[in-house]
Amino acid sequence: MNKSETSTVKSKKTVFLYREENKKLFYQDLAVQFKAFGLAVTDKQLEDFATYYELLIRTNETLNLTAITEPHEVAVKHMVDSLSCYHSDIFIDGLKVLDLGTGAGFPGIPLAIYNRNLHIVLFDSLNKRLQFLKTVIDTLDLKNVTILHGRAEDLSHDAMHREQYDIVTSRAVARLPILAEWCIPYVKKEGYFVALKGAAYEEEIKEGHHALQLLGAELAKIKPVALPTLADKRAILYIKKIGVTPPIYPRKPKNIKERPL
Repeated sequence: MNKSETSTVKSKKTVFLYREENKKLFYQDLAVQFKAFGLAVTDKQLEDFATYYELLIRTNETLNLTAITEPHEVAVKHMVDSLSCYHSDIFIDGLKVLDLGTGAGFPGIPLAIYNRNLHIVLFDSLNKRLQFLKTVIDTLDLKNVTILHGRAEDLSHDAMHREQYDIVTSRAVARLPILAEWCIPYVKKEGYFVALKGAAYEEEIKEGHHALQLLGAELAKIKPVALPTLADKRAILYIKKIGVTPPIYPRKPKNIKERPL
């Protein structure tokens, strides 16, 4: 073996050890953060979260999935944050959940790991991200998860998807007036649109009030969220579908963005 080959072997071994150490740190810290947030998890669930983390970081080297990669930050800002929306009275076993704009799988994959009795559809417009998520699904044997490729404003006019989901989730996709027009048409009457929002959630609620009325929905509950070790302000908005969304919505992408409801 020449010097170049020896160097390559050492480099790969270093990367492997780094990944394994980070995965171990992630597992240990995640257990602490879930406990601090008040979520009970099993050893198997922690193992699944750690494997998901490993796949996320490895794939992120060649595909831009997340800017957050440090073990503690992923544990709190991705995993615990994703499960902050979980409410047993809303996420009932057997319900069908659409995670719109799922990206790297948040909050859909954490919800699927936490409760394998939910039927979760991961919806995204970028096929490369969905291929990564297919690897996660296969690796973790998440039989309760499927993937859906398309644009939100298109498939919501398809009878196979319009008003066919008990719950639609979305995290860090767009401001509420825009996001509501994308998400609410997928929700069944009496179902919920669950929006994970950041510090500007109170302002977004005011902006989105008219949109919710037009789309046949109302804000049912606001859950302020304080994540462990973080001082920022967040909230979960539980928006209930109380009517039928007029067939005109959602509009064309240009109209949605230039003239929000």
